[in-house]
Order: sequence, then C-alpha cells, then structure tokens
Amino acid sequence: MTERKRAIGTDLRKLDAHVITPEEYEDIPELTDEWFDRAKLHVGGVPARRGRPKAEKRKTLLSVRLDNDIIDHFRATGPGWQRRINDTLRKAARLRSPAKPVRPKRTAAR
Repeated sequence: MTERKRAIGTDLRKLDAHVITPEEYEDIPELTDEWFDRAKLHVGGVPARRGRPKAEKRKTLLSVRLDNDIIDHFRATGPGWQRRINDTLRKAARLRSPAKPVRPKRTAAR
C-alpha cells in the first residue's frame, strides 16, 4: 500500500532546523488572558463545544419556592445540592402509583 503525501509547500526540515533568536522573540505577541478568552479550542481539527455538555435527559428551568431550612440543609451537603434535591423529589414521586396521577385539589368557586 502506498502512502499519499499532501504537498504543503513548506520545507519542514529547514523549519525544524531553525533556531529562534532573541530578536525574533520580540515579534511574538504576548499571550494575555484576553487572548485566551477569545481563542477557540479545537479538538481533532474541529472547534470544541464549550460549557456544560448536553445531558441525555433535558432539564427544565423552574422557579420553585422552598422553605429556607430545606435549602440550607441541601446546600450544607456541598456541591451538587440541586441534583440531590432532584433525586429526593424523584424518590418521593415514585412512592405514588404511576397509574394514579396526583390531581390538584379543587377549591370552591366564589
């Protein structure tokens, strides 16, 4: 099997043999925090996604009012406290029969 080489138009041996002089270092820009903030991370030549990886199960952002002592209890257990609240709610929901959904109580019409 013959390997095919792509012509890149650069003499790599000459490039590898070159020793950078102190004067050439002055031409290299300083790598600042701002430069890194604007940089794009590439993995395998493809721009990598930043931020939290997508979860298999999507979650919904929801505003819920909970008692302060409940929140304090879970926060005191350290990072991941919101996930632990979710796990606790999941366990509580499994206590009910899936065939009988919980319906809100009706209030008398005024």
